[in-house]
Amino acid sequence: MNDINEAAATKVAEKIKDWRPVMLLFTAIVILLDRLTKHIIKHHLSTGDAIVLIPGWLRITHVMNNGAAFSLFADSASPAFIHRALVGFSLFAVVILCVLLWQSGPQFSRISLAFAIVLGGALGNMYDRIRYIYVTDFIEVHIYRFHWPDFNLADSAIVIGACLLVLEMLRPPAPEHGQPTRKI
Repeated sequence: MNDINEAAATKVAEKIKDWRPVMLLFTAIVILLDRLTKHIIKHHLSTGDAIVLIPGWLRITHVMNNGAAFSLFADSASPAFIHRALVGFSLFAVVILCVLLWQSGPQFSRISLAFAIVLGGALGNMYDRIRYIYVTDFIEVHIYRFHWPDFNLADSAIVIGACLLVLEMLRPPAPEHGQPTRKI
């Protein structure tokens, strides 16, 4: 059965000559979902308000984050400088991610998927920083007495993509052709 699934996947992969447009579609989906969720929050929840989903664990909030990840630098004495620095860093990261996504080649890989997901998250938050000067965060997680700083879907995409990259780096290298493979 596993051989049949692998053969079907190989046929699909052979039909798609260049996976980069598909990866850019993943990027676009992340951006679309991020924009949609932030729009819903902005128009249905006043700033500072919250809706409890799981008491003591999960709330939907409306927070305007002027800082970086985890509200780092949000209370800076120089907010204009921080804003420019964050937009500049975001632009730099987006350019690097575009280059990495393009260079990851036309073949499908977990690495190219990770780059596409991170790119979508970076573009989602960069849009907010440029258009509104702040990023809308709305997911608030508590685990026992620990409170995770509010975040959004773009942040989640960045973390998921980064985790995929780390997992890919930790995978043992694939055996070269002609070498026997061990099945456990």
